[in-house]
Amino acid sequence: MKTDASVFKRLGRRNQENIARNHQVKSAVCKYWLQGKCTRNPCRYLHPDQAKPDTFKSEYVWKNPNGYKSKNSQPKIKDKENCDQKQKIVQKTEQSEVKAGQSKSMELTKTGFKDEKCHDLQTLFGVKGLSMVARLEGHSKDVTGIAFPSGSSYLFSCSNDKSLRVWDCNSGQCGDVINFDDECATLVEEGPWIFAGLKDMIKAWNLETQTAVTIRANGGMVNAITMFEDILFAGMEDGTILSWKSTSKTSFSEEATSLKGHKGSVLSLIIGAKKLFSGSTDHTIRVWDIESLECKHVLNGHTGDVTSVICWDQYLLSGSLDKTIKVWGATESGSIEEVYKHDVDDGVVAFCGIHDAVEKPILLCSCKDNGVCLYDLPLFAERGRILSKDDIKAIQVSTEGLFFTGDAAGSVSVWKLNGETVS
Repeated sequence: MKTDASVFKRLGRRNQENIARNHQVKSAVCKYWLQGKCTRNPCRYLHPDQAKPDTFKSEYVWKNPNGYKSKNSQPKIKDKENCDQKQKIVQKTEQSEVKAGQSKSMELTKTGFKDEKCHDLQTLFGVKGLSMVARLEGHSKDVTGIAFPSGSSYLFSCSNDKSLRVWDCNSGQCGDVINFDDECATLVEEGPWIFAGLKDMIKAWNLETQTAVTIRANGGMVNAITMFEDILFAGMEDGTILSWKSTSKTSFSEEATSLKGHKGSVLSLIIGAKKLFSGSTDHTIRVWDIESLECKHVLNGHTGDVTSVICWDQYLLSGSLDKTIKVWGATESGSIEEVYKHDVDDGVVAFCGIHDAVEKPILLCSCKDNGVCLYDLPLFAERGRILSKDDIKAIQVSTEGLFFTGDAAGSVSVWKLNGETVS
């Protein structure tokens, strides 16, 4: 990870230390500088390090869990004789009987959903230009994962009620339900694959070949999944990270490679700059070389479970139950250090990154206070909050400003964000 072209570097190291203490940047910071557009030299506002022209090329790229977008249009999962499932995922919803627990109807548009602006159970606090598009009811326990493949007309959700539901975006109805023997801890889209993390196994469906695979994963519950090229990684309850190499479009190697080092369950995984980052209940983040699979760094600083890690621009962001979000950056010596800390009101459960309609980067942060906070980056200025009656356990983003939340009551909510900000 380089830091030369990143916003936090432009603020200067002394100013970063002030930010960490105050958790707030005053108006003295040049807003045009933060956007890479200030042409004044000297400028009376703060940007102490004179930047080179190429420092303005940052595109604020997010690398979220499930961040890969499939190139195929309208991918579907359909029944195959070799699928290791008793339940079937329908190819066309109209061919199957609609299950109980239907949502308000949705009309398929370019983004897949028509805005119905339903706010019956969840409310917005200070968020302009954000509306709830739809609510999907059907799960009876916590929603733990959501996946919406790019170009697909189906939304997938998993839950602690031991099921995976397939929602039709044309009708807003549940087209099919797959029942598992155990709770499902995570649901991930990686390329053409959908992965569901269960106890001692991963269920996988390939949307291109329309086949299903069962991957054995000894180590308890599979809490986190990510993929780099043809290598699949899984964060396990026993603290190990397992990896498998894809041997074809329909299979993975039988024997897993183990990455050991964490002393607590692995809760989160993300890949960036050819490194694998893992967050754990042992309060640490480990940095693994993606080729050698060796642990290169151990990041200490959190005092609670590290529940979420993502990459933004040239930085790693981590969220923890210790009520903090930390920003990590690489130094010239090759080490990785904390460059910023932001306090939140309660423990972080999950977060994702998204851009609004005018390409402003926003961090969606779910905490144990039954809400999601929206932060404008890089200043962590609070844009507003979504308040819920129940803890929001899962967040996932899509294109066109859409994002999804899943709560402890079993509801999946679809939200639409535009470019307006809080005044």
